[in-house]
Amino acid sequence: MSNGANVTGRRVLLGGAAAGAAMLAMPRIAGAQAKVIRVGMPTILSGRVAILGTSSRAAVQYAFGRINEAGGLGGRTLQLVERDSKGRPDEAAKVTRDLINNDGCEIIIDGEASSGGFAVHEVVRDLPVLCIHTNSETSSLTADPKLHVKTAFRCARQGIHDAVAGGVYASGISKQRGLKRWMTCSPDYAYGRDNTAEFLEFAKMYDPAIEVVDQVWPRLFAPDYTENITKALQVKPQAMYSALWGGDLVSFIEQSNLYRLFPNVALFSSSLGDPPVLTAIKQLPAGLHTAYRYNRNYPEKPANTAFADGFTALAKHEPTNWAWQNYVAAQFIAEALKRTNGRTEGAALAAELKGMQISSGLAVEEKLTLRDTDHTLIGYPTAWGRTVPKAPFVEDFAPIPWSQILEMETQWKKQKGYA
Repeated sequence: MSNGANVTGRRVLLGGAAAGAAMLAMPRIAGAQAKVIRVGMPTILSGRVAILGTSSRAAVQYAFGRINEAGGLGGRTLQLVERDSKGRPDEAAKVTRDLINNDGCEIIIDGEASSGGFAVHEVVRDLPVLCIHTNSETSSLTADPKLHVKTAFRCARQGIHDAVAGGVYASGISKQRGLKRWMTCSPDYAYGRDNTAEFLEFAKMYDPAIEVVDQVWPRLFAPDYTENITKALQVKPQAMYSALWGGDLVSFIEQSNLYRLFPNVALFSSSLGDPPVLTAIKQLPAGLHTAYRYNRNYPEKPANTAFADGFTALAKHEPTNWAWQNYVAAQFIAEALKRTNGRTEGAALAAELKGMQISSGLAVEEKLTLRDTDHTLIGYPTAWGRTVPKAPFVEDFAPIPWSQILEMETQWKKQKGYA
């Protein structure tokens, strides 16, 4: 779809007609307001990790298409206007301002990685439209009260939640197999460093025998990982944690295969579980450990399968982690617009989103929640599993109870001075 193109007339699969029927039940908006609601999306649409942006865009197109074909929101249709930030924070800030000031966008879905997410966050502080961050996982974005923006929310997984789940999972395997010597290989920017530190904190909390013998920090979008892999062969860790993602992770795995790294090193990856990442690896090693990113078989719910089928028909590939997060964000936006009777002011929409719950096939139980205290998503899958070379590529998901995640998150916030 070209930039700014209206998704109103697009034919998409209509799984779950109940959502469309709910939209039709809204009161009709008076003629002056019966116009298209333009939603802007700054994201990465070019370069090595363009799948972050293209899958985010496709998920919102799919969600908006379903809503528009069912009659829209009180007669008003939703239009996505996307802009390519090229992965540069300064460009992310610029295109966000342009989307609001020049393109008439009344809502922003921030489809940036963490590197650009913080820049978009500050734009929304100045131009207080509703913003939902859908890809940034750096915990401080919403956890740090100093960064709080009244009209900004995060509809994406958060690093601290994954860290607790990963720490519990990894420590169990570490104790079972005696994996004492650990190394890390993560991208050198806010998300990579924060995510890695949080994972290690909780892994060592549950297994104090873990020792970190080395850490390497390749730059984001690095073309070659030979130096990092060679270092691992020299250090000879028993286990490795990596927060690499997207095309970077594909390159790292394939280059590591050339050196036969994984038969001797147990890999724990926070991002390997994305279906397009898994299928892009020519020879996916069995037994690598990964956090849930997206899987049509987990949670095992008809609504999850319907989303996978509908998205795949539109995007021509399986959903990514970014896809389900953006799809859920679109659902929250639609529900907020329903409750405001079509009002698009940032403050009005934010008031509705605080503490909002929606039923979702992506929920561990029945509902996803945008927590009112820090505007962040909870209740999504945080399970870990093991890779297998063929579909479904990840099996044996081990869920971590949200009660345990929230308990440890509270302690972590107190330690960081966030609570």
